Amino acid sequence: MNDLESLAVPRNDHPRYSLQLENRRRNVFVTQLGEYREEEDKDVTHIPIISEAPSKILETDANSLQKTLVLKKEVEVDRVTAELIAKRQEFKERMEAVAQRRAQFAKKQQDSRNQALKFDKFLKESDVKRRRALQKYQAEVKMNEIKQREIDKLVAELEKLKVRQQKLQKKVAKQKVYEDFLLKVIDQLPDNYPKYGADSVIGAIIRRHETLSATNQTLIKNLITLSDDFEKSQHDLETLQREHDTTKLMLIRELSELQMKCNRIQEKNKQLEVSINHEKGHFRYQSQELGSLLLAIANLAEQCHMQHYGSLQEMEWLSKLDMIQEFILEKKHIPQLATQPDESGALLSSLGDQTQSRKMGITKKKFQSQVPAGSGGVIQTPQNKGKASV
Repeated sequence: MNDLESLAVPRNDHPRYSLQLENRRRNVFVTQLGEYREEEDKDVTHIPIISEAPSKILETDANSLQKTLVLKKEVEVDRVTAELIAKRQEFKERMEAVAQRRAQFAKKQQDSRNQALKFDKFLKESDVKRRRALQKYQAEVKMNEIKQREIDKLVAELEKLKVRQQKLQKKVAKQKVYEDFLLKVIDQLPDNYPKYGADSVIGAIIRRHETLSATNQTLIKNLITLSDDFEKSQHDLETLQREHDTTKLMLIRELSELQMKCNRIQEKNKQLEVSINHEKGHFRYQSQELGSLLLAIANLAEQCHMQHYGSLQEMEWLSKLDMIQEFILEKKHIPQLATQPDESGALLSSLGDQTQSRKMGITKKKFQSQVPAGSGGVIQTPQNKGKASV
Protein backbone atom coordinates (compact mmCIF):
# COMPACT_ATOMS: atom_id res chain seq x y z
CA MET A 1 0.00 0.00 0.00
CA ASN A 2 2.89 2.40 0.74
CA ASP A 3 4.41 1.63 -2.65
CA LEU A 4 1.13 2.46 -4.36
CA GLU A 5 0.88 5.71 -2.41
CA SER A 6 4.44 6.62 -3.36
CA LEU A 7 3.62 5.90 -7.00
CA ALA A 8 0.41 7.85 -6.75
CA VAL A 9 2.19 11.11 -5.76
CA PRO A 10 2.65 13.27 -8.88
CA ARG A 11 6.34 13.96 -9.61
CA ASN A 12 5.98 17.44 -11.05
CA ASP A 13 9.25 18.66 -9.56
CA HIS A 14 11.34 16.51 -11.91
CA PRO A 15 12.58 18.40 -14.96
CA ARG A 16 11.65 15.65 -17.37
CA TYR A 17 7.98 16.06 -16.54
CA SER A 18 7.98 19.78 -17.47
CA LEU A 19 7.27 21.06 -20.97
CA GLN A 20 9.08 24.19 -22.15
CA LEU A 21 8.05 26.01 -25.33
CA GLU A 22 9.92 28.96 -26.83
CA ASN A 23 8.04 31.75 -28.48
CA ARG A 24 10.41 32.61 -31.27
CA ARG A 25 9.65 35.81 -33.03
CA ARG A 26 11.34 37.40 -35.98
CA ASN A 27 12.82 40.79 -35.16
CA VAL A 28 11.49 43.22 -37.76
CA PHE A 29 12.54 46.89 -37.84
CA VAL A 30 9.83 48.99 -39.39
CA THR A 31 11.15 52.15 -41.16
CA GLN A 32 7.99 53.27 -42.88
CA LEU A 33 4.33 53.42 -41.91
CA GLY A 34 3.21 50.39 -43.85
CA GLU A 35 3.48 51.08 -47.52
CA TYR A 36 5.09 47.73 -48.27
CA ARG A 37 3.78 45.87 -45.24
CA GLU A 38 1.83 43.29 -47.18
CA GLU A 39 4.88 42.20 -49.11
CA GLU A 40 6.97 41.90 -45.99
CA ASP A 41 4.29 39.78 -44.25
CA LYS A 42 4.84 37.10 -46.83
CA ASP A 43 8.33 36.48 -45.50
CA VAL A 44 7.24 36.46 -41.85
CA THR A 45 6.62 33.10 -40.19
CA HIS A 46 3.51 33.34 -38.09
CA ILE A 47 3.43 31.38 -34.83
CA PRO A 48 -0.08 30.10 -34.01
CA ILE A 49 -1.63 30.91 -30.68
CA ILE A 50 -1.77 27.80 -28.47
CA SER A 51 -5.08 27.44 -26.66
CA GLU A 52 -5.03 23.70 -25.94
CA ALA A 53 -3.77 21.93 -22.85
CA PRO A 54 -0.23 20.54 -22.83
CA SER A 55 -1.53 16.96 -22.73
CA LYS A 56 -3.55 17.52 -25.89
CA ILE A 57 -0.56 19.08 -27.61
CA LEU A 58 1.61 16.09 -26.74
CA GLU A 59 -1.00 13.64 -27.98
CA THR A 60 -1.67 15.44 -31.25
CA ASP A 61 1.89 16.53 -31.99
CA ALA A 62 3.69 14.18 -34.38
CA ASN A 63 7.09 15.28 -33.07
CA SER A 64 6.34 14.24 -29.47
CA LEU A 65 8.52 11.40 -28.26
CA GLN A 66 7.02 8.09 -27.21
CA LYS A 67 8.87 8.40 -23.91
CA THR A 68 7.17 11.70 -23.23
CA LEU A 69 3.78 10.14 -23.87
CA VAL A 70 4.62 7.19 -21.63
CA LEU A 71 5.68 9.54 -18.85
CA LYS A 72 2.47 11.45 -19.28
CA LYS A 73 0.45 8.21 -19.08
CA GLU A 74 2.38 7.23 -15.95
CA VAL A 75 1.49 10.53 -14.38
CA GLU A 76 -2.16 9.97 -15.27
CA VAL A 77 -1.98 6.39 -13.95
CA ASP A 78 -0.45 7.68 -10.70
CA ARG A 79 -3.19 10.26 -10.41
CA VAL A 80 -5.92 7.69 -11.13
CA THR A 81 -4.31 5.26 -8.65
CA ALA A 82 -4.27 7.96 -5.99
CA GLU A 83 -7.90 8.75 -6.70
CA LEU A 84 -8.72 5.01 -6.59
CA ILE A 85 -6.99 4.64 -3.22
CA ALA A 86 -8.84 7.68 -1.94
CA LYS A 87 -12.13 6.30 -3.24
CA ARG A 88 -11.39 2.90 -1.66
CA GLN A 89 -10.66 4.56 1.64
CA GLU A 90 -13.83 6.61 1.33
CA PHE A 91 -15.81 3.48 0.38
CA LYS A 92 -14.32 1.61 3.33
CA GLU A 93 -15.26 4.44 5.69
CA ARG A 94 -18.74 4.56 4.21
CA MET A 95 -19.13 0.78 4.56
CA GLU A 96 -18.03 0.99 8.19
CA ALA A 97 -20.53 3.79 8.73
CA VAL A 98 -23.21 1.72 7.00
CA ALA A 99 -22.34 -1.30 9.18
CA GLN A 100 -22.60 0.86 12.29
CA ARG A 101 -25.89 2.31 11.14
CA ARG A 102 -27.12 -1.18 10.28
CA ALA A 103 -26.20 -2.41 13.76
CA GLN A 104 -27.92 0.62 15.27
CA PHE A 105 -30.95 0.00 13.07
CA ALA A 106 -31.05 -3.69 14.09
CA LYS A 107 -30.81 -2.67 17.73
CA LYS A 108 -33.54 -0.08 17.31
CA GLN A 109 -35.67 -2.61 15.45
CA GLN A 110 -35.19 -5.16 18.25
CA ASP A 111 -36.04 -2.48 20.80
CA SER A 112 -39.12 -1.60 18.78
CA ARG A 113 -40.16 -5.26 18.69
CA ASN A 114 -39.65 -5.58 22.43
CA GLN A 115 -41.64 -2.41 23.01
CA ALA A 116 -44.35 -3.68 20.66
CA LEU A 117 -44.50 -7.00 22.57
CA LYS A 118 -44.63 -5.16 25.88
CA PHE A 119 -47.31 -2.85 24.53
CA ASP A 120 -49.28 -5.81 23.21
CA LYS A 121 -49.00 -7.51 26.58
CA PHE A 122 -50.04 -4.28 28.26
CA LEU A 123 -53.05 -4.01 25.92
CA LYS A 124 -54.08 -7.59 26.67
CA GLU A 125 -53.74 -7.03 30.41
CA SER A 126 -55.65 -3.77 30.09
CA ASP A 127 -58.37 -5.55 28.14
CA VAL A 128 -58.62 -8.26 30.80
CA LYS A 129 -58.74 -5.63 33.55
CA ARG A 130 -61.33 -3.67 31.60
CA ARG A 131 -63.53 -6.75 31.21
CA ARG A 132 -63.16 -7.56 34.90
CA ALA A 133 -63.95 -3.98 35.85
CA LEU A 134 -66.94 -4.00 33.49
CA GLN A 135 -68.24 -7.23 34.99
CA LYS A 136 -67.69 -5.88 38.48
CA TYR A 137 -69.42 -2.64 37.50
CA GLN A 138 -72.39 -4.53 36.06
CA ALA A 139 -72.61 -6.68 39.19
CA GLU A 140 -72.42 -3.60 41.40
CA VAL A 141 -75.06 -1.86 39.28
CA LYS A 142 -77.39 -4.83 39.70
CA MET A 143 -76.62 -4.98 43.41
CA ASN A 144 -77.23 -1.24 43.74
CA GLU A 145 -80.54 -1.61 41.95
CA ILE A 146 -81.54 -4.40 44.32
CA LYS A 147 -80.39 -2.40 47.33
CA GLN A 148 -82.19 0.68 46.04
CA ARG A 149 -85.40 -1.29 45.67
CA GLU A 150 -84.94 -2.63 49.19
CA ILE A 151 -84.26 0.89 50.46
CA ASP A 152 -87.37 2.20 48.72
CA LYS A 153 -89.39 -0.63 50.19
CA LEU A 154 -87.99 -0.03 53.68
CA VAL A 155 -88.58 3.72 53.34
CA ALA A 156 -92.19 3.04 52.40
CA GLU A 157 -92.54 0.71 55.38
CA LEU A 158 -90.88 3.33 57.58
CA GLU A 159 -93.35 5.94 56.41
CA LYS A 160 -96.19 3.57 57.18
CA LEU A 161 -94.71 2.84 60.62
CA LYS A 162 -94.27 6.56 61.29
CA VAL A 163 -97.90 7.16 60.39
CA ARG A 164 -98.94 4.28 62.61
CA GLN A 165 -96.66 5.58 65.38
CA GLN A 166 -98.28 8.99 65.18
CA LYS A 167 -101.71 7.41 65.34
CA LEU A 168 -100.67 5.28 68.31
CA GLN A 169 -99.10 8.30 70.03
CA LYS A 170 -102.32 10.21 69.56
CA LYS A 171 -104.26 7.24 70.89
CA VAL A 172 -101.87 6.90 73.86
CA ALA A 173 -102.19 10.61 74.57
CA LYS A 174 -105.94 10.25 74.38
CA GLN A 175 -105.91 7.24 76.73
CA LYS A 176 -103.41 8.89 79.10
CA VAL A 177 -106.23 10.41 81.10
CA TYR A 178 -107.72 7.01 81.80
CA GLU A 179 -104.30 5.62 82.72
CA ASP A 180 -103.71 8.41 85.21
CA PHE A 181 -107.18 7.89 86.66
CA LEU A 182 -106.64 4.15 87.03
CA LEU A 183 -103.24 4.68 88.65
CA LYS A 184 -104.80 7.04 91.13
CA VAL A 185 -107.54 4.52 91.80
CA ILE A 186 -104.99 1.77 92.33
CA ASP A 187 -103.08 3.95 94.73
CA GLN A 188 -106.26 4.53 96.69
CA LEU A 189 -107.16 0.84 96.91
CA PRO A 190 -106.15 -1.07 100.01
CA ASP A 191 -103.57 -3.85 99.91
CA ASN A 192 -106.02 -6.58 100.74
CA TYR A 193 -108.32 -5.74 97.87
CA PRO A 194 -109.47 -9.12 96.45
CA LYS A 195 -109.30 -8.30 92.76
CA TYR A 196 -105.81 -6.79 92.84
CA GLY A 197 -103.85 -9.93 93.66
CA ALA A 198 -101.69 -12.21 91.52
CA ASP A 199 -104.75 -13.98 90.14
CA SER A 200 -106.57 -10.84 89.16
CA VAL A 201 -107.51 -9.86 85.56
CA ILE A 202 -104.89 -7.10 85.47
CA GLY A 203 -102.10 -9.56 86.32
CA ALA A 204 -103.21 -11.87 83.54
CA ILE A 205 -103.17 -8.97 81.08
CA ILE A 206 -99.66 -7.98 82.17
CA ARG A 207 -98.38 -11.52 81.78
CA ARG A 208 -100.00 -11.75 78.35
CA HIS A 209 -98.27 -8.53 77.38
CA GLU A 210 -94.89 -9.83 78.51
CA THR A 211 -95.42 -13.03 76.51
CA LEU A 212 -96.37 -11.09 73.41
CA SER A 213 -93.37 -8.78 73.82
CA ALA A 214 -90.97 -11.74 74.05
CA THR A 215 -92.61 -13.31 71.01
CA ASN A 216 -92.23 -10.01 69.16
CA GLN A 217 -88.51 -9.87 69.93
CA THR A 218 -88.09 -13.44 68.74
CA LEU A 219 -89.93 -12.68 65.52
CA ILE A 220 -87.77 -9.60 64.94
CA LYS A 221 -84.62 -11.69 65.33
CA ASN A 222 -86.01 -14.30 62.95
CA LEU A 223 -86.86 -11.54 60.47
CA ILE A 224 -83.30 -10.22 60.60
CA THR A 225 -81.91 -13.73 60.08
CA LEU A 226 -84.26 -14.36 57.18
CA SER A 227 -83.29 -11.01 55.63
CA ASP A 228 -79.61 -11.96 55.77
CA ASP A 229 -80.40 -15.35 54.26
CA PHE A 230 -82.44 -13.66 51.54
CA GLU A 231 -79.56 -11.32 50.65
CA LYS A 232 -77.16 -14.26 50.51
CA SER A 233 -79.58 -16.24 48.34
CA GLN A 234 -80.01 -13.20 46.09
CA HIS A 235 -76.23 -12.94 45.68
CA ASP A 236 -76.01 -16.67 44.90
CA LEU A 237 -78.83 -16.25 42.39
CA GLU A 238 -76.94 -13.46 40.61
CA THR A 239 -73.80 -15.61 40.52
CA LEU A 240 -75.77 -18.50 39.04
CA GLN A 241 -77.33 -16.10 36.54
CA ARG A 242 -73.89 -14.94 35.37
CA GLU A 243 -72.68 -18.53 35.12
CA HIS A 244 -75.83 -19.39 33.20
CA ASP A 245 -75.22 -16.53 30.76
CA THR A 246 -71.61 -17.64 30.25
CA THR A 247 -72.66 -21.24 29.70
CA LYS A 248 -75.37 -20.07 27.32
CA LEU A 249 -72.83 -18.12 25.23
CA MET A 250 -70.50 -21.13 25.10
CA LEU A 251 -73.36 -23.41 24.06
CA ILE A 252 -74.43 -20.92 21.38
CA ARG A 253 -70.87 -20.88 20.03
CA GLU A 254 -70.71 -24.69 20.02
CA LEU A 255 -74.13 -24.80 18.35
CA SER A 256 -72.89 -22.41 15.67
CA GLU A 257 -69.81 -24.57 15.04
CA LEU A 258 -71.97 -27.71 14.86
CA GLN A 259 -74.36 -25.94 12.49
CA MET A 260 -71.47 -25.01 10.21
CA LYS A 261 -70.23 -28.60 10.36
CA CYS A 262 -73.73 -29.85 9.56
CA ASN A 263 -73.92 -27.49 6.58
CA ARG A 264 -70.60 -28.80 5.28
CA ILE A 265 -71.77 -32.40 5.71
CA GLN A 266 -75.03 -31.62 3.90
CA GLU A 267 -73.11 -30.02 1.05
CA LYS A 268 -70.87 -33.08 0.87
CA ASN A 269 -73.94 -35.34 0.89
CA LYS A 270 -75.40 -33.38 -2.01
CA GLN A 271 -72.18 -33.84 -3.97
CA LEU A 272 -72.21 -37.56 -3.14
CA GLU A 273 -75.85 -37.81 -4.26
CA VAL A 274 -74.95 -36.16 -7.57
CA SER A 275 -72.04 -38.59 -7.98
CA ILE A 276 -74.27 -41.56 -7.10
CA ASN A 277 -76.88 -40.45 -9.62
CA HIS A 278 -74.18 -40.14 -12.25
CA GLU A 279 -72.86 -43.62 -11.39
CA LYS A 280 -76.39 -45.01 -11.53
CA GLY A 281 -76.88 -43.54 -15.01
CA HIS A 282 -73.57 -44.97 -16.14
CA PHE A 283 -74.45 -48.35 -14.60
CA ARG A 284 -77.88 -48.27 -16.28
CA TYR A 285 -76.19 -47.60 -19.61
CA GLN A 286 -73.73 -50.48 -19.03
CA SER A 287 -76.60 -52.75 -18.00
CA GLN A 288 -78.46 -51.91 -21.19
CA GLU A 289 -75.34 -52.56 -23.26
CA LEU A 290 -74.74 -55.85 -21.44
CA GLY A 291 -78.36 -56.88 -21.89
CA SER A 292 -78.18 -56.13 -25.61
CA LEU A 293 -74.94 -58.12 -25.85
CA LEU A 294 -76.37 -61.12 -24.00
CA LEU A 295 -79.53 -60.96 -26.08
CA ALA A 296 -77.44 -60.97 -29.28
CA ILE A 297 -75.41 -63.95 -27.99
CA ALA A 298 -78.62 -65.81 -27.15
CA ASN A 299 -80.05 -65.15 -30.62
CA LEU A 300 -76.81 -66.25 -32.32
CA ALA A 301 -76.64 -69.36 -30.12
CA GLU A 302 -80.20 -70.23 -31.08
CA GLN A 303 -79.38 -69.85 -34.76
CA CYS A 304 -76.02 -71.70 -34.50
CA HIS A 305 -77.16 -74.46 -32.17
CA MET A 306 -75.21 -77.74 -32.40
CA GLN A 307 -76.56 -80.95 -30.91
CA HIS A 308 -73.38 -82.15 -29.21
CA TYR A 309 -73.35 -79.03 -26.96
CA GLY A 310 -76.63 -79.98 -25.36
CA SER A 311 -79.71 -77.84 -24.76
CA LEU A 312 -79.50 -74.05 -24.80
CA GLN A 313 -81.16 -73.69 -21.39
CA GLU A 314 -78.33 -75.59 -19.66
CA MET A 315 -75.42 -73.98 -21.54
CA GLU A 316 -73.14 -71.30 -20.09
CA TRP A 317 -72.43 -68.09 -21.97
CA LEU A 318 -68.83 -69.09 -22.72
CA SER A 319 -70.06 -72.43 -24.09
CA LYS A 320 -72.49 -70.57 -26.33
CA LEU A 321 -69.64 -68.40 -27.62
CA ASP A 322 -67.54 -71.52 -28.31
CA MET A 323 -70.48 -73.09 -30.13
CA ILE A 324 -70.97 -69.96 -32.26
CA GLN A 325 -67.25 -69.91 -33.08
CA GLU A 326 -67.26 -73.58 -34.06
CA PHE A 327 -70.37 -73.10 -36.20
CA ILE A 328 -68.78 -70.17 -38.04
CA LEU A 329 -65.56 -72.15 -38.63
CA GLU A 330 -67.54 -75.07 -40.06
CA LYS A 331 -69.46 -72.74 -42.34
CA LYS A 332 -66.17 -71.20 -43.38
CA HIS A 333 -64.67 -74.60 -44.39
CA ILE A 334 -67.70 -75.62 -46.52
CA PRO A 335 -66.57 -73.58 -49.62
CA GLN A 336 -63.09 -75.10 -49.31
CA LEU A 337 -64.55 -78.62 -49.25
CA ALA A 338 -66.59 -77.82 -52.34
CA THR A 339 -63.62 -76.41 -54.33
CA GLN A 340 -61.00 -78.99 -53.18
CA PRO A 341 -62.56 -82.49 -53.04
CA ASP A 342 -59.15 -84.19 -52.63
CA GLU A 343 -58.50 -82.47 -49.35
CA SER A 344 -62.05 -82.95 -48.07
CA GLY A 345 -61.12 -86.10 -46.17
CA ALA A 346 -58.30 -84.41 -44.30
CA LEU A 347 -60.48 -81.39 -43.53
CA LEU A 348 -63.31 -83.58 -42.31
CA SER A 349 -60.94 -85.54 -40.06
CA SER A 350 -59.44 -82.31 -38.70
CA LEU A 351 -62.92 -80.91 -38.09
CA GLY A 352 -63.87 -84.13 -36.34
CA ASP A 353 -60.81 -83.94 -34.11
CA GLN A 354 -61.54 -80.30 -33.28
CA THR A 355 -65.14 -81.15 -32.51
CA GLN A 356 -64.08 -84.06 -30.25
CA SER A 357 -61.55 -81.89 -28.41
CA ARG A 358 -64.15 -79.17 -27.87
CA LYS A 359 -66.57 -81.76 -26.49
CA MET A 360 -63.93 -82.98 -24.04
CA GLY A 361 -63.18 -79.43 -23.02
CA ILE A 362 -66.84 -78.70 -22.42
CA THR A 363 -67.25 -81.77 -20.21
CA LYS A 364 -64.16 -80.94 -18.13
CA LYS A 365 -64.64 -77.19 -17.56
CA LYS A 366 -67.45 -75.50 -15.68
CA PHE A 367 -67.57 -71.85 -16.44
CA GLN A 368 -69.74 -69.29 -14.86
CA SER A 369 -70.62 -66.19 -16.79
CA GLN A 370 -68.71 -63.15 -15.44
CA VAL A 371 -70.55 -59.83 -15.60
CA PRO A 372 -69.77 -56.32 -14.21
CA ALA A 373 -70.13 -56.05 -10.44
CA GLY A 374 -73.04 -54.13 -9.02
CA SER A 375 -75.76 -55.51 -11.28
CA GLY A 376 -78.87 -56.80 -9.62
CA GLY A 377 -81.28 -57.70 -12.41
CA VAL A 378 -81.98 -60.76 -14.59
CA ILE A 379 -81.79 -60.44 -18.38
CA GLN A 380 -83.93 -62.92 -20.29
CA THR A 381 -83.94 -63.81 -23.97
CA PRO A 382 -87.08 -63.23 -26.01
CA GLN A 383 -87.79 -66.95 -25.94
CA ASN A 384 -87.52 -66.95 -22.09
CA LYS A 385 -85.23 -69.93 -22.30
CA GLY A 386 -81.86 -68.75 -20.88
CA LYS A 387 -81.33 -66.60 -17.78
CA ALA A 388 -78.21 -64.82 -16.62
CA SER A 389 -77.54 -62.91 -13.46
CA VAL A 390 -76.36 -59.39 -14.17
